[in-house]
Amino acid sequence: MHTGRQRISRRDWMAGAAGLSLAALARPGFLRAAEPDLSGLGDMTRGVAPIGRDERNGRIARAQTLMKANGIGAVLIEAGSSLDYFTGVQWWRSERLTAAILPMEGEVCLVTPFFEEPSVRQTLAVAADLRVWQEDEDPVRLVAGFLKERGLAGQPVGIEETVRYFAVDGLKRALPDARLVSANPVVRGCRLLKSPAEIALMQAANDVTLAALRWVHPRIERGMQRADIAALVVAASARLGGEDIDALILIGEASAYPHGSNAPQSVTEGTLVLLDCGCKVHGYTSDISRSFVFGAASNAQRKVWDDVARGQQAALAAARLGAPAGEIDDAVRVLYERLGYGPRYRLPGLSHRTGHGIGMDGHEPVNLVHGEATRLAAGMCFSNEPGLYLPGQFGVRLEDCFHMTDAGPTWFTVPPTSIDRPFD
Repeated sequence: MHTGRQRISRRDWMAGAAGLSLAALARPGFLRAAEPDLSGLGDMTRGVAPIGRDERNGRIARAQTLMKANGIGAVLIEAGSSLDYFTGVQWWRSERLTAAILPMEGEVCLVTPFFEEPSVRQTLAVAADLRVWQEDEDPVRLVAGFLKERGLAGQPVGIEETVRYFAVDGLKRALPDARLVSANPVVRGCRLLKSPAEIALMQAANDVTLAALRWVHPRIERGMQRADIAALVVAASARLGGEDIDALILIGEASAYPHGSNAPQSVTEGTLVLLDCGCKVHGYTSDISRSFVFGAASNAQRKVWDDVARGQQAALAAARLGAPAGEIDDAVRVLYERLGYGPRYRLPGLSHRTGHGIGMDGHEPVNLVHGEATRLAAGMCFSNEPGLYLPGQFGVRLEDCFHMTDAGPTWFTVPPTSIDRPFD
């Protein structure tokens, strides 16, 4: 369960809540003091191939086919995962616009500040008409100019769903007669269905995260706090080849709140520990949660853990090709209500959706939530995390991701079967 990088990463949140700066958390001396010897861990990602130029060109061709089918002349995409997806450009968002315009025919246009051009070119992976703007110029006018040159200014312009308002507003002013529409039929139409190369990268990321958590589990000690455990996860994941690592650590009562608590937390006998972690490999994400007890589990902890394990299996069983994605969430809630939780989102019970799409972003469309009508198809990827939360006591979340194939759902990581063996 990623909290979403647009707001704050789990690692940032954890460090801030623990009173640590990110620099302190990442400082080699801090990690060495918090972790045992890492020499037994090696890079699991050697030989894992990133997305190639041919695949990106195929994505652009697919987008152009979808544009024609949906009557969209061009699509505007800002820096972020969609820009990376189509062009390879890995860039951050600031007040200075870096964006791509995908036309319904021909070469992509890339707009970026003049002084950033050499850096942007370092990750550009497709042929592009690269246009630069100076600090005293309006970059949106370059976008409008490109659309006019290509004869696309009079056709609907698709706006990728994360493009910021200032860019949209600027385009409206530069092209007051332009019709701006959602680019979801194009961008989602491409990104929702993962290719074999994307699936392989997600598998590698999940393998790294699960190996890191397996390594961390026996090294958790009495008295450890969230930052201590998070430092182990970050160090192990990095050693194993993961990048952009997230580690949300919830201990004791904090596990009853899906994204945690600022209250002090430390490991004691009988406390439930929830690890919700992920990393990236060549831009593709993992998301795994494990819940276990330090010491002996109580009967109540065992029952809730077993019920969540049943919930995960109910979700997977409902993941049928052609079925609406929302039916997965419905199946879990039917089970949980029969077991005495809820109803619906009420607590004690499952207060969040059963899962979310995943790929280059930790959270992507579509969600496994009641009412989601998108039908499941081969290539779709999701988290499966039907946790149960008992406010004031504890919560359990087991999370594994799966992808749809022509034969049905397939796990990236197989869920555990016992609270006593959380990594079997």
